[in-house]
Amino acid sequence: MITKPCVGVLFALCAFAASGAAAAAPVACLQLKDGWARLPPGAAMAMTAGYGTIHNRCGSAVTIIGARSAAFGEVSLHETTLQGDVSRMQHLRHLVLPAGAMVELKPGGKHLMLMQAKAALKDGQALPLVLQLEGGGEAAATLQVRAAGR
Repeated sequence: MITKPCVGVLFALCAFAASGAAAAAPVACLQLKDGWARLPPGAAMAMTAGYGTIHNRCGSAVTIIGARSAAFGEVSLHETTLQGDVSRMQHLRHLVLPAGAMVELKPGGKHLMLMQAKAALKDGQALPLVLQLEGGGEAAATLQVRAAGR
């Protein structure tokens, strides 16, 4: 016989599992084009930056709230701004793209910080990336490692 507390626990577990399945829903209408990551100057350097153009081809606004990569321990959105004569980098908690909009991630502007590399990067290497969206969706992308100026 199943008691009421057990039914409640089972219901909660089912709801949690269902929400987890929805959280990983792929969003194909958000795309990172020409994605690349700067080759660090030395193999010992465990961080770099990622760039490209994010296109929102969805019918509504999309909010990027984070990113991850199997190749790095931490990935985050940042923006470099010039305040007077001083260049400053700040963490972006989210990035809103209206329907049909695009944003360029570029040196000296908005970009991805790729930190705690799990292995030395090689020129031409493909790095997996997942953009995490508000509401639980995700958009898969790839960054190509290349030397600056290429």
